Amino acid sequence: MNITNNTVLITGGGSGIGLEIAKALNSTNKIIIVGRNKEKLDSAAKDLENVFTIQADITNENDVNRLVEDIKTNFGGLNILINNAGNAYAYTLSDSSDTYTKAIAEFTTNYFAPIRLTEKLLPLLKQQNEAAIVNVSSIVALIPGSHVPTYSDSKAALRSYTRLLRYELAKDTGIKVFELMPPLVDTDFSVEIGGRENGIPASQVAADLIQAFQQDHYEVRVGDTEVVYSNFFANSEGAFGVLNK
Repeated sequence: MNITNNTVLITGGGSGIGLEIAKALNSTNKIIIVGRNKEKLDSAAKDLENVFTIQADITNENDVNRLVEDIKTNFGGLNILINNAGNAYAYTLSDSSDTYTKAIAEFTTNYFAPIRLTEKLLPLLKQQNEAAIVNVSSIVALIPGSHVPTYSDSKAALRSYTRLLRYELAKDTGIKVFELMPPLVDTDFSVEIGGRENGIPASQVAADLIQAFQQDHYEVRVGDTEVVYSNFFANSEGAFGVLNK
Protein backbone atom coordinates (compact mmCIF):
# COMPACT_ATOMS: atom_id res chain seq x y z
CA MET A 1 0.00 0.00 0.00
CA ASN A 2 1.37 3.38 -0.99
CA ILE A 3 1.57 5.65 2.05
CA THR A 4 2.24 8.96 0.31
CA ASN A 5 -0.02 11.47 -1.47
CA ASN A 6 -3.20 10.05 -0.01
CA THR A 7 -6.24 11.70 1.51
CA VAL A 8 -6.81 9.97 4.84
CA LEU A 9 -9.87 10.17 7.10
CA ILE A 10 -9.38 9.17 10.76
CA THR A 11 -12.35 8.98 13.11
CA GLY A 12 -11.52 9.62 16.74
CA GLY A 13 -8.47 11.45 15.46
CA GLY A 14 -8.20 14.07 18.19
CA SER A 15 -6.28 11.92 20.66
CA GLY A 16 -4.81 8.50 21.38
CA ILE A 17 -4.24 6.01 18.58
CA GLY A 18 -6.02 8.15 16.00
CA LEU A 19 -3.81 11.16 16.66
CA GLU A 20 -0.63 9.09 16.59
CA ILE A 21 -1.63 7.67 13.20
CA ALA A 22 -2.25 11.23 11.99
CA LYS A 23 1.22 12.23 13.18
CA ALA A 24 2.80 9.24 11.46
CA LEU A 25 1.15 10.03 8.11
CA ASN A 26 0.78 13.82 8.05
CA SER A 27 4.04 14.85 6.40
CA THR A 28 3.34 13.06 3.11
CA ASN A 29 -0.47 12.89 3.07
CA LYS A 30 -3.55 15.04 3.53
CA ILE A 31 -5.14 14.04 6.85
CA ILE A 32 -8.71 14.67 7.99
CA ILE A 33 -9.33 14.03 11.69
CA VAL A 34 -12.91 13.68 12.89
CA GLY A 35 -14.36 13.86 16.38
CA ARG A 36 -17.16 15.33 18.49
CA ASN A 37 -15.01 17.82 20.41
CA LYS A 38 -13.92 20.77 18.24
CA GLU A 39 -11.45 22.14 20.81
CA LYS A 40 -9.70 18.79 21.06
CA LEU A 41 -9.51 18.49 17.27
CA ASP A 42 -8.15 22.01 16.84
CA SER A 43 -5.57 21.45 19.57
CA ALA A 44 -4.45 18.20 17.96
CA ALA A 45 -4.09 19.75 14.51
CA LYS A 46 -2.39 23.03 15.37
CA ASP A 47 1.19 21.71 15.31
CA LEU A 48 0.76 19.32 12.37
CA GLU A 49 1.10 19.92 8.63
CA ASN A 50 -1.63 18.95 6.19
CA VAL A 51 -4.13 18.09 8.92
CA PHE A 52 -7.73 19.25 8.64
CA THR A 53 -10.52 18.89 11.18
CA ILE A 54 -14.21 18.09 10.84
CA GLN A 55 -16.42 18.10 13.91
CA ALA A 56 -18.89 15.24 13.63
CA ASP A 57 -20.49 12.52 15.74
CA ILE A 58 -20.17 9.33 13.73
CA THR A 59 -23.12 7.80 15.57
CA ASN A 60 -25.39 10.57 14.24
CA GLU A 61 -26.73 9.96 10.73
CA ASN A 62 -27.07 13.67 9.90
CA ASP A 63 -23.48 14.30 10.97
CA VAL A 64 -22.29 11.37 8.86
CA ASN A 65 -24.13 12.64 5.78
CA ARG A 66 -22.63 16.11 6.31
CA LEU A 67 -19.17 14.58 6.74
CA VAL A 68 -19.42 12.62 3.50
CA GLU A 69 -20.60 15.68 1.56
CA ASP A 70 -17.79 17.76 3.06
CA ILE A 71 -15.23 15.23 1.83
CA LYS A 72 -16.75 15.18 -1.65
CA THR A 73 -16.98 18.96 -1.92
CA ASN A 74 -13.83 20.15 -0.19
CA PHE A 75 -11.35 17.30 -0.55
CA GLY A 76 -12.25 15.84 -3.92
CA GLY A 77 -11.87 12.21 -2.91
CA LEU A 78 -10.59 9.76 -0.33
CA ASN A 79 -7.90 7.07 -0.39
CA ILE A 80 -7.81 5.75 3.17
CA LEU A 81 -10.57 5.44 5.76
CA ILE A 82 -9.49 4.62 9.32
CA ASN A 83 -12.41 3.64 11.58
CA ASN A 84 -10.77 4.32 14.92
CA ALA A 85 -13.40 5.96 17.16
CA GLY A 86 -14.47 3.78 20.06
CA ASN A 87 -16.59 3.56 23.19
CA ALA A 88 -16.12 1.24 26.17
CA TYR A 89 -17.44 0.60 29.66
CA ALA A 90 -15.40 -1.19 32.31
CA TYR A 91 -17.58 -3.50 34.43
CA THR A 92 -18.35 -7.19 34.96
CA LEU A 93 -21.44 -9.12 33.98
CA SER A 94 -21.87 -10.44 37.51
CA ASP A 95 -22.05 -6.92 38.94
CA SER A 96 -23.70 -4.94 36.16
CA SER A 97 -25.89 -1.90 36.68
CA ASP A 98 -27.25 -1.94 33.12
CA THR A 99 -25.59 -4.30 30.67
CA TYR A 100 -28.13 -3.68 27.92
CA THR A 101 -27.66 0.09 27.84
CA LYS A 102 -23.88 -0.21 27.88
CA ALA A 103 -23.94 -2.78 25.09
CA ILE A 104 -26.17 -0.62 22.89
CA ALA A 105 -23.84 2.38 23.31
CA GLU A 106 -20.72 0.33 22.57
CA PHE A 107 -22.15 -1.43 19.53
CA THR A 108 -23.47 1.87 18.16
CA THR A 109 -19.99 3.41 18.14
CA ASN A 110 -17.78 0.37 17.64
CA TYR A 111 -19.79 -1.62 15.11
CA PHE A 112 -22.79 0.10 13.53
CA ALA A 113 -21.09 3.49 13.01
CA PRO A 114 -18.10 2.05 11.09
CA ILE A 115 -20.45 0.00 8.91
CA ARG A 116 -22.53 3.05 7.98
CA LEU A 117 -19.55 5.33 7.38
CA THR A 118 -17.77 2.69 5.30
CA GLU A 119 -20.84 2.07 3.18
CA LYS A 120 -21.32 5.78 2.47
CA LEU A 121 -17.66 6.30 1.58
CA LEU A 122 -17.17 3.19 -0.53
CA PRO A 123 -18.16 4.98 -3.78
CA LEU A 124 -15.35 7.51 -3.20
CA LEU A 125 -12.84 4.81 -2.31
CA LYS A 126 -13.76 2.79 -5.39
CA GLN A 127 -12.81 5.74 -7.60
CA GLN A 128 -9.15 5.37 -6.58
CA ASN A 129 -6.60 3.09 -8.22
CA GLU A 130 -5.54 2.04 -4.75
CA ALA A 131 -7.43 2.58 -1.50
CA ALA A 132 -7.65 1.15 1.99
CA ILE A 133 -10.01 0.74 4.91
CA VAL A 134 -8.60 0.22 8.41
CA ASN A 135 -10.89 -1.02 11.16
CA VAL A 136 -9.43 -0.74 14.65
CA SER A 137 -10.58 -3.73 16.65
CA SER A 138 -8.76 -5.02 19.73
CA ILE A 139 -7.04 -7.93 21.43
CA VAL A 140 -10.45 -8.66 23.00
CA ALA A 141 -11.88 -9.33 19.54
CA LEU A 142 -9.99 -12.63 19.82
CA ILE A 143 -10.46 -13.39 23.50
CA PRO A 144 -13.13 -11.52 25.49
CA GLY A 145 -11.98 -9.55 28.54
CA SER A 146 -14.11 -10.06 31.65
CA HIS A 147 -13.59 -6.41 32.63
CA VAL A 148 -14.97 -5.12 29.28
CA PRO A 149 -17.53 -7.77 28.33
CA THR A 150 -19.80 -6.05 25.84
CA TYR A 151 -16.95 -3.96 24.44
CA SER A 152 -15.33 -7.32 23.66
CA ASP A 153 -18.52 -8.43 21.93
CA SER A 154 -18.61 -5.29 19.76
CA LYS A 155 -14.99 -5.70 18.69
CA ALA A 156 -15.54 -9.38 17.86
CA ALA A 157 -18.43 -8.31 15.63
CA LEU A 158 -16.23 -5.68 13.98
CA ARG A 159 -13.56 -8.31 13.34
CA SER A 160 -16.09 -10.57 11.63
CA TYR A 161 -17.35 -7.69 9.46
CA THR A 162 -13.78 -6.72 8.56
CA ARG A 163 -12.85 -10.20 7.38
CA LEU A 164 -15.95 -10.47 5.20
CA LEU A 165 -15.48 -6.96 3.81
CA ARG A 166 -11.88 -7.81 2.86
CA TYR A 167 -13.07 -10.96 1.12
CA GLU A 168 -15.78 -9.18 -0.88
CA LEU A 169 -13.77 -6.12 -1.90
CA ALA A 170 -10.84 -8.24 -3.04
CA LYS A 171 -13.02 -9.69 -5.81
CA ASP A 172 -13.41 -6.62 -7.99
CA THR A 173 -11.88 -3.51 -6.37
CA GLY A 174 -8.46 -2.14 -5.49
CA ILE A 175 -9.53 -1.53 -1.89
CA LYS A 176 -7.41 -3.22 0.76
CA VAL A 177 -8.98 -3.92 4.15
CA PHE A 178 -6.77 -3.89 7.25
CA GLU A 179 -7.62 -4.82 10.82
CA LEU A 180 -5.55 -3.08 13.49
CA MET A 181 -5.64 -5.14 16.70
CA PRO A 182 -3.90 -3.38 19.60
CA PRO A 183 -3.60 -4.73 23.14
CA LEU A 184 -4.09 -2.39 26.09
CA VAL A 185 -2.78 1.05 25.06
CA ASP A 186 -1.81 4.04 27.20
CA THR A 187 -4.48 6.57 26.18
CA ASP A 188 -7.14 8.67 27.88
CA PHE A 189 -9.64 6.12 26.55
CA SER A 190 -8.11 3.29 28.62
CA VAL A 191 -7.44 5.01 31.94
CA GLU A 192 -10.35 3.23 33.65
CA ILE A 193 -8.98 -0.21 32.75
CA GLY A 194 -5.33 0.37 33.63
CA GLY A 195 -3.97 1.78 30.41
CA ARG A 196 -1.74 4.32 32.16
CA GLU A 197 0.01 1.62 34.17
CA ASN A 198 0.03 -1.31 31.78
CA GLY A 199 -0.63 -0.02 28.26
CA ILE A 200 1.81 0.25 25.39
CA PRO A 201 2.44 3.66 23.76
CA ALA A 202 -0.09 4.68 21.10
CA SER A 203 2.86 5.59 18.89
CA GLN A 204 3.83 1.90 18.76
CA VAL A 205 0.38 1.02 17.41
CA ALA A 206 0.72 3.71 14.72
CA ALA A 207 4.20 2.51 13.76
CA ASP A 208 2.99 -1.06 13.36
CA LEU A 209 0.15 0.13 11.11
CA ILE A 210 2.58 2.04 8.88
CA GLN A 211 4.72 -1.08 8.56
CA ALA A 212 1.63 -3.15 7.74
CA PHE A 213 0.67 -0.68 5.01
CA GLN A 214 4.12 -1.01 3.45
CA GLN A 215 4.00 -4.81 3.54
CA ASP A 216 0.28 -5.28 2.71
CA HIS A 217 -0.09 -7.20 5.96
CA TYR A 218 -3.83 -7.08 6.54
CA GLU A 219 -4.09 -8.36 10.13
CA VAL A 220 -2.00 -6.07 12.31
CA ARG A 221 -1.60 -7.87 15.63
CA VAL A 222 0.26 -5.38 17.80
CA GLY A 223 2.37 -6.45 20.78
CA ASP A 224 0.69 -9.01 23.04
CA THR A 225 -2.11 -9.50 20.53
CA GLU A 226 0.24 -11.70 18.49
CA VAL A 227 0.91 -13.84 21.57
CA VAL A 228 -2.80 -14.17 22.34
CA TYR A 229 -3.54 -14.98 18.69
CA SER A 230 -0.99 -17.80 18.66
CA ASN A 231 -2.21 -19.19 21.97
CA PHE A 232 -5.86 -18.96 20.92
CA PHE A 233 -5.47 -21.36 18.03
CA ALA A 234 -3.24 -23.68 20.02
CA ASN A 235 -5.33 -23.61 23.21
CA SER A 236 -8.37 -21.36 23.37
CA GLU A 237 -9.07 -21.99 27.06
CA GLY A 238 -5.46 -21.33 27.95
CA ALA A 239 -5.52 -18.09 25.97
CA PHE A 240 -8.70 -17.02 27.78
CA GLY A 241 -6.97 -17.64 31.09
CA VAL A 242 -3.92 -15.58 30.08
CA LEU A 243 -6.02 -12.56 29.13
CA ASN A 244 -8.25 -12.77 32.19
CA LYS A 245 -5.66 -13.69 34.79
